[in-house]
Amino acid sequence: MTTAAADAGGVRRRFVAPLRAEVAAATFDHPLFAQIADFRDLLTGFEWPSVSQLDQRLALDGKRLVEQTEALLADGLHYETRIALGAVATRADNWHDLFNALVWARYPALKRALNAQQCRHMEGQGGHQRNRAQAALTQFDESGVVVRVTDPALLQAWDVHDWHTLFVTLADAWRDGKIAIAAVFGHALMEQALLPERLLVGKCLVVQGDEDDQAVAVVAKAVEDGRVLCDPLELRPLPLMGVPGWWARQDAGFYADAEYFRSLREGREYPGALRGRAARG
Repeated sequence: MTTAAADAGGVRRRFVAPLRAEVAAATFDHPLFAQIADFRDLLTGFEWPSVSQLDQRLALDGKRLVEQTEALLADGLHYETRIALGAVATRADNWHDLFNALVWARYPALKRALNAQQCRHMEGQGGHQRNRAQAALTQFDESGVVVRVTDPALLQAWDVHDWHTLFVTLADAWRDGKIAIAAVFGHALMEQALLPERLLVGKCLVVQGDEDDQAVAVVAKAVEDGRVLCDPLELRPLPLMGVPGWWARQDAGFYADAEYFRSLREGREYPGALRGRAARG
């Protein structure tokens, strides 16, 4: 449950979140945090909520938030196995794990589906091996975003990384909800957004529809059925700060930044929008 970023030289380094006292309450006004607005007090209060307080407040159905201690880890269980048995290991006073808990509260069906698939693949792999499906599941858990479109034709610019068309020419489609961020699911994205100047990239699945929670439910059902997240290449990268209204300086120079708005890799193709039944429960 760690996050990393690449510096200018391409060296991977661990992301270090700011101290709680260093994060201004206004940070959480950003649209990236909109879906967890009901829990704003847990993010802006002077004191960290304890893990037991979080567990009581969030009251997850069939799951408990338990503090991650040496005694807990002594059970030798894998993190995902422990969740399947009902306990979500949570580090105290930790932004990453606090956001993870809030995502569990907001999108429990999708969280459960990811955990079930991780456990299924672990049984098939054995030992410490990981397959491409596990990598995809982890990437979506950490950095996932559900995007909703009313018309699949809106994906044509995204298919070829024509970012100017997607974000500028189609700006009214974003404002009118014809294409929308249905959910920021990845808790690592939320943690990194604590630094307002950070240019974030979501790993996206797309659903055709006109209702946000229904779109998330369709993704949960597809994960539950093993129809998606079988390979990381299924995930569409989206420079989130290009979304109209998500960045204060969205001028021509910003959209011309090729380091952030990257060209499509040769041979890369993305799946189309999901359509289907929602997950049970």
